[in-house]
Amino acid sequence: MSSTQHLVHMANDIGNFFRAQPRQDAVTGIANHIRSFWSPAMRRKLMAELDAGGVGLDELPREALRSLREHPADKPNQPPGGDAG
Repeated sequence: MSSTQHLVHMANDIGNFFRAQPRQDAVTGIANHIRSFWSPAMRRKLMAELDAGGVGLDELPREALRSLREHPADKPNQPPGGDAG
């Protein structure tokens, strides 16, 4: 598995964790987690994968990445891990 495939897999796992929440809460939670815990290099690599078609990337992480791209300076607006904090 390449490092990019590993990042896609991790993003999908995060998406699965948040999937039971309402859609916008899930997208916000995924974006928050990626913004809070992933290095800038990891985020850039996953964004590049999204730009290349995002093969294997589920819809919720795709939407979260688009949100991160549109609002790069936003601070996380919920505790990491959704409502676990």
